[in-house]
Amino acid sequence: MAEIVVRHLGLVDYQQCWTEMTAFTNQRTPQTPDELWVVQHPPVFTQGQAGKPEHLLNPGAIPVIQTDRGGQVTYHGPGQVVLYPLLDLRRLHLGVRELVTAIEQAIIDYLATLAISAYAKREAPGVYVLRQGLEHKIASLGLRVRRGCSFHGLALNVAMDLTPFGLINPCGYAGLAVTQVRDCLAPEACPGLAEVETELSRSLLGKLGYNTPFIQDSTQHL
Repeated sequence: MAEIVVRHLGLVDYQQCWTEMTAFTNQRTPQTPDELWVVQHPPVFTQGQAGKPEHLLNPGAIPVIQTDRGGQVTYHGPGQVVLYPLLDLRRLHLGVRELVTAIEQAIIDYLATLAISAYAKREAPGVYVLRQGLEHKIASLGLRVRRGCSFHGLALNVAMDLTPFGLINPCGYAGLAVTQVRDCLAPEACPGLAEVETELSRSLLGKLGYNTPFIQDSTQHL
């Protein structure tokens, strides 16, 4: 298995991160090692490539960025762990559907270690939990593949202000309830963000077959 570089980049402006991951994807060669970027973003709404404006109900002062990923509108903010797998899918012999399944299962498996039971839905990508008998979305995903290489990725709500999700139809679904790891656990049981970043990354890399990745912890910003 080829090496993968894992970069922990901290709080990064979404537009800057998107620009850099696009440049990385456009410039990579068949010899370029895959990378996994682990970030958080300041408050921002992002629209998918086919995102419909009617799903932006009342964004207010939070910026809205039209992106080239799949899916509809979602929210990013501090306290949400975002992973961007920048992968050569041809080299991994991995299809897009297989990648989506691997990402969803990595999140489900990680949440299981916290005693949170979660599941995926083929017709509505992402990861969901039941709370008080009501379905809630706890993680979203949106990908783009260019020249056989993936970018964009997944977002797991951990310990954040969920209020902005009420200003949109999350992922294009009116009335979709949204939750986070903190709200599914006793207060003392919620892991810190750094732990979530590490363990969720490990879960995803295991699903992709990177059992002994080259890990580079980076405090430098893009």
